[in-house]
Amino acid sequence: MDILQVENVSKSYSSHLALDDVSINVPEGKVYGLLGPNGAGKTTLIRIINHITAPDKGHVSFNGHTLSAADVTSIGYLPEERGLYKKMKVGEQAMFFARLKGLSRSDAARELREWFGKFGILSWWDKRVEELSKGMAQKVQFIITVLHRPKLLIFDEPFSGFDPINATLLKKEILGLRDNGATVIFSTHNMASVEEICDNITLINKSRNILSGNVDELRRQYFGDRYDITFSGDPAALMTALNGVADSFRILEPDQRQRTGISLHISPGASLRDIITIANDTVEISSIRESLASMNDIFIRAVSNDAADATASSIQCQEYQS
Repeated sequence: MDILQVENVSKSYSSHLALDDVSINVPEGKVYGLLGPNGAGKTTLIRIINHITAPDKGHVSFNGHTLSAADVTSIGYLPEERGLYKKMKVGEQAMFFARLKGLSRSDAARELREWFGKFGILSWWDKRVEELSKGMAQKVQFIITVLHRPKLLIFDEPFSGFDPINATLLKKEILGLRDNGATVIFSTHNMASVEEICDNITLINKSRNILSGNVDELRRQYFGDRYDITFSGDPAALMTALNGVADSFRILEPDQRQRTGISLHISPGASLRDIITIANDTVEISSIRESLASMNDIFIRAVSNDAADATASSIQCQEYQS
C-alpha cells in the first residue's frame, strides 16, 4: 500500500518552473530516497507534501485520501534549514514542541529523556541552543521531529553537519523507525547514504522525475549481467580466454587476501555458466559475485541521459521550426 501518492504535480514561482508534472508513489513502511542536484525541485515537493505550499496543478493523496492541513499532524518534517530558538534552553524548547504536537507534559518528559539518553545528550538539557554545535542542534531537532511518532517522516539532508559516528547513529535510528512501522522520505544528494538506508528512490532533475524504482532493482538494471571474479592466476590470460563471451573488462583492487580480481560484462548470447566453465580451465576461482551499480553511477548516468534527451528534443524542435 502507498501511504503517499503525488500525481502530475507542477509548481511555478514567477518565471521559474520548480516542478514539472512530477509523480511519485511512496510505499508504506519503507525508506524512500528523494534525490537530485541542488535546485532540482526536491524542497518544493517536500513543501507541497507538508502543506506549506500548494501545487499549481496535480493531486496529492495521503493515506488514501486527498492531502489536507489536518494530515500535517501525522507528518514529521526535519528541514535542511534548522529552526530552533537560540535563546531557549534545550530541554525547555524540546518540551515546548512536544506539547505543540499533542503530548502531555508527563509523556513528553518521559519520551524526551529516553531520546536524549539514546543520543547521549541528557547533559545538554539546561544549555541554551546557541551553545550547541550544528551537529548537536541537529540531534535535538531530529528528536523533536520523531517524538510524536508520525506515520510519515521527511528528512531533508539529515546528515549535514554530522561526523561519521553520529551519522551512523542517525542511520540506525532512521532504520529503527522504519522497522517500527514509520514511512520515511529521505531527501539528499549524498549517494552513499542512499545505498545504505533507502528501499526505493525517485531522482528529480531540472524539475522533472527522471527515474524511480526499487534501489536493488535499479542497481541491477544499470549494470545488468556484470560480475566480479576473484582468483589466483594471470588476469591477462583470463581476459584473453573470456574474449567472445565477456567484454568491458576492468581489473579490481586486490582484496584483503591480496587475491586478483576482474570485473566483466557478459556478452549478448553468452551466460554465466560459460564464464565459469572457461574461467575454471584458466585460473583458480575464489569467488564470483554479481556486480551492482553504485547509486552514484546511476545518478550520473541518469542525469547525463536526461541532458542528452533534452538536447535531442531541442534539436528536433529547431529542425521542425525551420
